[in-house]
Amino acid sequence: QVPLVESGGGSVQAGGSLRLSCTGFGDTHCLGWSLQVPGNAREGVAALYHRGGYEYYDASVKGRFTVALDKAKNTLYLEMNNLKPEDTAMYFCAAGTVEGGYCYNYQFASWGQGTQVTVSS
Repeated sequence: QVPLVESGGGSVQAGGSLRLSCTGFGDTHCLGWSLQVPGNAREGVAALYHRGGYEYYDASVKGRFTVALDKAKNTLYLEMNNLKPEDTAMYFCAAGTVEGGYCYNYQFASWGQGTQVTVSS
């Protein structure tokens, strides 16, 4: 199985933007992004269905982040705008859902290695 690979993380000032990319996912119905801050559990940020339709966002990022899938390039994106210091975290691309899980609940089955996002004030 080809692993999920994220890219695009970095350091920005508050108010700035970053675009994360993810490749390596296969035929899956659900894709998304999670974040993790040291000492805390991984949390879902955004998700979408591969077939199209609804997108789901955590309340903390809604209106600032956009998840998008380019099927031609087989690449998942997370466009992050108006970044805040509290967005600082390791961001993970995610695919699939655990048995009985739901995409809109961010109950993902697998993750990449992550890419660090640091937002300074």
